[in-house]
This record gives sequence, structure tokens and C-alpha cells, in this order.
Amino acid sequence: MTNVQEPLHSGFGAASTAEDVIRGIDLTGRVAVVTGGYSGIGLETARVLRSAGAEVVVPARDTDRARAALKGVDGVEVEAMDLLDPASVDAFAERFLASGRPLHILVNSAGIMATPLTRDARGYETQFATNHLGHFQLTARLRPALRLAGGARVVSVSSWGHRFSPVVFDDPHFERREYDRWAAYGQSKTANILFAVGLDARAKADGVRAFSLHPGSIVETNLKKYLAEEDLRAVGVLDDDGRPVLDPARQLKTVEQGAATSVWCATSPLLDSLGGLYCENSDVAPPMSLEEGRDWTLMNRSWNAGVLPYAVDPEAADRLWELSERLTDRPA
Repeated sequence: MTNVQEPLHSGFGAASTAEDVIRGIDLTGRVAVVTGGYSGIGLETARVLRSAGAEVVVPARDTDRARAALKGVDGVEVEAMDLLDPASVDAFAERFLASGRPLHILVNSAGIMATPLTRDARGYETQFATNHLGHFQLTARLRPALRLAGGARVVSVSSWGHRFSPVVFDDPHFERREYDRWAAYGQSKTANILFAVGLDARAKADGVRAFSLHPGSIVETNLKKYLAEEDLRAVGVLDDDGRPVLDPARQLKTVEQGAATSVWCATSPLLDSLGGLYCENSDVAPPMSLEEGRDWTLMNRSWNAGVLPYAVDPEAADRLWELSERLTDRPA
């Protein structure tokens, strides 16, 4: 089979939940790592993978908070890790590798959105550093365990927000251009998609396939931390009484619906022998032209499925890979 960015007609849709897409799938004997697996769609992803029999490990910056959030999910391991701290990422990976376990599923779900301009200790813009570089480093360090699985998937949670910006290779950290929080978010989400393209090309010979996805707009997550309530009303995700607007057809989803595509990418038999694809609504998304995406803005978000060409461009994926190796000082 060839990798084609076209829907597979999976039988699922925008209203499908993570439990819907996992039904009938047995993950006994499989090991999964889920970043962000103690909040929002990451927590639901971890819970559903565990319910299907997988051993689930959740790396967390705040381990006490993670254990409290996962209290009702029996058997999930919590380990310390901070995506903005390279030494912490390496330490987590070293502990996992020392366990000798294969890694069948890696879900890179943790992320931040629309933050004020901040930089990590290296001077890197934090949305790019957290959403992309931390996961790039983590995946690179876990490659031996992924190879050991004899068939693994790496799933990167991106967003339709990739439409806000391509990766600006000559200034990814906003050192020579005015900072825009949505452009920074969009750049990091484009990087998530390009990373899946680049990883799949490099790792498929080892049985490791990679996917990226848009989960939907889920207001009941910590991603809204830096948005005022009036901002959320303005973009139509809260009603006049401050309650979440739920309309899966417009990508306004519950947490359970939002986690569905992550779980589908991680487990669906339809994706066997495929990789490097961007998915939406528990299916492969169609391509979208730049012209089609041009009028899409935060305030004008009429749903139009698809991925922009700059986000799935193999040459851009190679360029991002080289940049990421340089910025993390860790060949992958």
C-alpha cells in the first residue's frame, strides 16, 4: 500500500469517541507512553489504551498532579519528565530503556497554546520548544525501544491551527520578527505534522510508523489557560452563559470525542502498512490547497477538513529534521 493523503472511509466520524474506535481491539502485552496523559484528551487517551489492556506510562512535569488525575485508572505508571528540560527528557528515556521493554505506542499529546512570549533556558520560544522540540528529543531517545517492538506507532497531536503558519526556518524563535502567539502556535503544530512525515520516512524500515492529527476544539482542557473568557466567546466555543458549545460537525467536541483520533491513529488496523499521514475525525484527512485555507482564521472557522501542503512537504520535513537535530544537539 502507498501513503496517500486521502480518507480511508473508516466508518467513524466527528462524533465518535475514543471508546468507539478502540472497541474490539486487544492491546494486552503492548506498552504505550502518553505525554500529557494526565489532562484533557491525553488523560482520556491513556485511560482508553489502558482499558484495552496496554501497559501505559505517563511522563509528567508535576507527578503529584498526574497521580491524582489518574487515581481512577488502575495500573498506569507515572514518571517524572519536563519537555522543556533536555536533561529531564533524557533521564526519562534512559529509565524506560533500562527497563528493557519494547515501546509499541508513543502518543505525543502534551502541548501549550497561544502563550505570551516566553523562552526556555536555551532561549527557544516555548511553544515550539514544548510542542515540537521536546517531543522530537523524546522520540529520538526512545527509538531503540520503538524498534524493539517489531511494529510501533508514534502519534503526534497537531491541530487545524497549523493553518496559522508554516515553520519559519530562518526565525523559528521570533528573534527577528514580532511575536504573535497564534503564529507561534501554528508553527509548532505544523512542525508536529512535518515531524510525522520525517519520522515515518526514516523509521518505517524498522517497523515504526508515524501519524499526526487534529483532535478537534475541546474547550474543557488546560489549553485554554492563556485565553480570556471573552476570547472563547468570540470564537464561538463558549455560549453567552460561559458554557462549552458542543457541535462535533464544527469540531467542537467533548474530551471523549477529542481523544478518538489519537486512539485511532495508535491502534487502527486500517493504518497497517501506512504512515506519515495527517488525520482528522478518526480518518485520514484530505489535502487542502493554499487557496482553500487562505480565508480560514480564528474568527472565521467554518469547518473545512484538510491539511495544507506546506505541512506535508517532504523537503520541509527534511529541513525541520536537520534543524531539530541541531537545536536539540541530539542526532535522531
